[in-house]
Amino acid sequence: MKRNIIYILSAIIVVSAITIMSLSNNDTEKVDQQRPQVLSMTASVNVPDEMTFAGEKIVFDRYDLRERMDRELNSFTYFHSTTLLLFKRANRIFPIIEPILKQQGVPNDIKYIAVIESSLDHRAISPARAVGLWQFMSGTAPGFGLEVSSEVDERYHIEKSTAAACRYLKDAYQKYASWSAAALSYNGGHARITNEFSNQQTNKALDLWLVEETTRYYFRMLAIKTIFENPAQYGFIIRADQLYKPLEFKEVSVSSSIPNLVSFAKEHGLTYAQLKDFNSWLRSDKLTNKSGKTYTILVPTRESLFYRKGEKYKVHDERWVTK
Repeated sequence: MKRNIIYILSAIIVVSAITIMSLSNNDTEKVDQQRPQVLSMTASVNVPDEMTFAGEKIVFDRYDLRERMDRELNSFTYFHSTTLLLFKRANRIFPIIEPILKQQGVPNDIKYIAVIESSLDHRAISPARAVGLWQFMSGTAPGFGLEVSSEVDERYHIEKSTAAACRYLKDAYQKYASWSAAALSYNGGHARITNEFSNQQTNKALDLWLVEETTRYYFRMLAIKTIFENPAQYGFIIRADQLYKPLEFKEVSVSSSIPNLVSFAKEHGLTYAQLKDFNSWLRSDKLTNKSGKTYTILVPTRESLFYRKGEKYKVHDERWVTK
């Protein structure tokens, strides 16, 4: 079989050489001009005719809606390493935040706000000092039930910050009766979106003229949802064992002070780095806790800390992986 393939390739090369030799100089120049200058081709992906986000239908027939979606869909499709990382992190993060969204009465699609806000990195810090999975500012966070101090910053707490984001978004939905408007307000702020509705005399969020960051924000969510629901169609081929596996924890309740978190970590079979990784809301090397508040510290099971050959990994969404 290999010998036959070699013969065929040799024949193709010979025929091609004869064809090129038979061409006039002008024809040869034309062939050279038309020959691709790169080793691979880049195809523009198709924009869907319509889609639904958080129960709201969006039709991409109007020029601005279509072109904004086109920009973000192509961006995520060809931003390969970043988009791959989003799938991997989502396999660990989505199982944590989806039940909270459901319990809070928030549409499941709202999880894509966290994807856009932080790339699902619960330790993310923006240039404006917004923090965590949902990127709360220090001045905003306490109003939605998050503690922010030199030793404890619950903006880094996955579960608590998700519940806080739900409260913010439900307040916005109550005001606007639209999840698209609520999502835009999460980026642009309630006051700005309310003022622009009034100034521009419209009640449709996607008709507003806003700063580019806020305008792109919503379409970035639409685009990443589209890719997450059809990864192979956009060129993302992932095996189950390439996703980040969900971890299992035992919960340790603490109502007193912890004078040394390094010692606390060692007592629970962890390195200090591992303790901080899974409990990033602990912002110091101690927990003074003068008020006697009860905190829950996550301690991963030893089995969770390692990837083992032959282990079957939990896949959060079967559409993400090749069979």
